[in-house]
Formats: sequence, C-alpha cells, structure tokens
Amino acid sequence: MMDRDLLKQAFTRLVEDVREHLEHSPACHDWDHTLRVLHNARHLCQVEGADPDIVDFAAVLHDVGRPVELADRGHTCHADHGAVLVRQMLPALGIEDAVFIEHVAACVRTHRYRIRTKDRPATLEARIVFDADKLDSIGAIGVGRSFHFAGRIGARVHNTSEAAQGSASYSREDSAYREFLVKLRHIQGRMLTAEGRRLAESRHRFMVAFFDQLNREVAGEDLG
Repeated sequence: MMDRDLLKQAFTRLVEDVREHLEHSPACHDWDHTLRVLHNARHLCQVEGADPDIVDFAAVLHDVGRPVELADRGHTCHADHGAVLVRQMLPALGIEDAVFIEHVAACVRTHRYRIRTKDRPATLEARIVFDADKLDSIGAIGVGRSFHFAGRIGARVHNTSEAAQGSASYSREDSAYREFLVKLRHIQGRMLTAEGRRLAESRHRFMVAFFDQLNREVAGEDLG
C-alpha cells in the first residue's frame, strides 16, 4: 500500500501543476472543466465503490494532453498523449508504484468519447472517469459549453438540422445544435456505470427540451 502522506502531498502538487498547465486552454477544456469532472468522478466513485485515489488522480489528469491536441488542431490524440504525460508527471511527484501509474494512465487513455483505438475503459475507475467527463458534456453545462465553442469558432447561433448535420466540424454551420445532433444526444446511451446512466437521464431530458424550445422560438411557433 502506498504511503498516504505521499499520496496526499503528490495530489496537492498535481492539482497546482495541472491548473497551471491548463491556464490558457479554451474554456471548454480548461481547469474549470477539470474541476467539474473531478466533482462528478468523486460522486460516482462513492456510489460505485471504486478506488478514490486512482479516480482522483485520473480525473485531474484526464485532459492534461489537451493543449497539445489544440495546438496541432487534432493531429495528436489528447488521451494518448495524456497517458504519456501521466508516466512522466507522477514519478516527478514522488510516486513510484508502477501499477498505480499504469492504472491512472489507462484511465486517461480511455476517457474520450471519440476513442481512436480499440481500447475501452476496462476498470471501474476508468469507467467512472469516462462517465464523469461525459456528464460535463451534457445537460445545461453541456449546452453552455457547446455555445461557447460555436462562438469561439464563429459558427451560427442556430441552424436547421439539415444544415447542421450536413456540415463539417469547425465550419460556420458547426453550431451548438450540430454538437447536440452529432454527439450530445447519443451520450446517454454510452454511459458505463449505473449511477452515470441515472444522472445522464435528467441531463439528457433537459437538452432535448432546450433544443425543442429553441427550434420553436426560431420558427416563431411559440408566438401564438
């Protein structure tokens, strides 16, 4: 068993390191996002009965590779690169347990929605980190993040489903509605834990109701 004081000190230092690392990241994937994922993960961990140390470290590190992916416009997979960084950062914090390091690295490597490899979250802790990240992509916060991203790239405020689904990423038609149609409405069905699925239900219903209302307002159907 690893020394508790060492883990506590390492985690405190890790939080500061990652906060600084993500300081200049766009708001969709900044430290605030990581902090929300950590809160989600801790709740799921408690309900599901997972290892809290693995979950804490992996949740804080899950997007540590994101700045590189953003810098090269998606050429690098931030999850794969994040796993590489885990193997560098944890030993630098004094953590030498190879099993612990590899477990955290696996959680980071398999957390993303659009998984580019055949790897899937294989442990309970990895499934929790996956679900915690996805919960922050849906519901009111998911809608807010989608509009923030659309505004950042210069996309339209809203468009039709035909225009949205017939367009490409980073185009003017890459609206929040497109993100909902292409990705967010499918997340509920991809949750991996029982508690994650339970929490996703209400967030999913909110998104459906929100975009239904938005479509009605844009079409003028709510005026009479």
